[in-house]
Amino acid sequence: MIDIAAAAKRLASQPTPLVRALLLSRELDCDVWVKNETVSPIASFKWRGALNDLLRGAAGSQPAGVVTSSTGNHGQGVAWAARVTGVPAHIFLPLGANPIKRAKIALLGATIHDTGHDLDAAKEEAIAFAQREGLRFIDDGESEGVIEGAGTIGLEIANALERIDIVFVPVGGGSLASGIAMAVKQRHPNARVIAVQSTGSPAMVESFHARKAIERPAQTIADGLICRVPAQLALDALVQHVDDAITVTDEELLSAARQMVLGAHLLVEPSGAASLAAALRYRGEVQGKTIVLIATGSNVTEEVFARMHA
Repeated sequence: MIDIAAAAKRLASQPTPLVRALLLSRELDCDVWVKNETVSPIASFKWRGALNDLLRGAAGSQPAGVVTSSTGNHGQGVAWAARVTGVPAHIFLPLGANPIKRAKIALLGATIHDTGHDLDAAKEEAIAFAQREGLRFIDDGESEGVIEGAGTIGLEIANALERIDIVFVPVGGGSLASGIAMAVKQRHPNARVIAVQSTGSPAMVESFHARKAIERPAQTIADGLICRVPAQLALDALVQHVDDAITVTDEELLSAARQMVLGAHLLVEPSGAASLAAALRYRGEVQGKTIVLIATGSNVTEEVFARMHA
């Protein structure tokens, strides 16, 4: 059973900043709030789900080690949570993973396994390794603990604002959007939560609308939005709690990342700009409303940074 309030007590952390973006509010003719999840040692929200899942599953006894697969940010989260709790971590990354994220995983002391042509191929290897070695696998999309941890972001937003009309949430595996929707709607039942993925990796969005898992190839600049094979738990939660799901192009993501710097004074990677890209797409519908943009991470490479500001 998913219990986001229990996760918040387990994590016992200070809320991340929720700041009104004056320039973006003027641009979109609405009240824009940005939830800044880049302010953590790993510069993304992923520490929340990883640590909560590890603490929740330990139940008084630490595992011999943990294993996960990731394009980078979830891997950082698991590596950080493992270091904090004093357990070994093995992170399986697809070949050619984001070098900034890979370097930080190494700095956190995790063992890196570079394998597989994409995230899901790396995941197959990771699960087999965890079973073979008798270690605990922390699944980004099939873990109630990860959804709970991500949902604490929504709890912080819901407690901070008196009015919420729309929350735009980047979606890769789906745990973040579903967790935020659960938490926000507890206090703001009429708020709409819209999940945003890249057109280059549309599996979760297409699966949301089809109400069943649909596998799609993934090729996008936004590595945090990648998903080829939807996880069933996250998809079910997405269908149950999220109001809509849309895709935006890589060009829109790059443009939104630039505008996040100029309009909110915040550096995000393209994945972290998906919420603003969607709000810009919905410009006519957000006028006069109170909206929240989730800035999920800022682990941008030098190459992508150059493209963002070209």
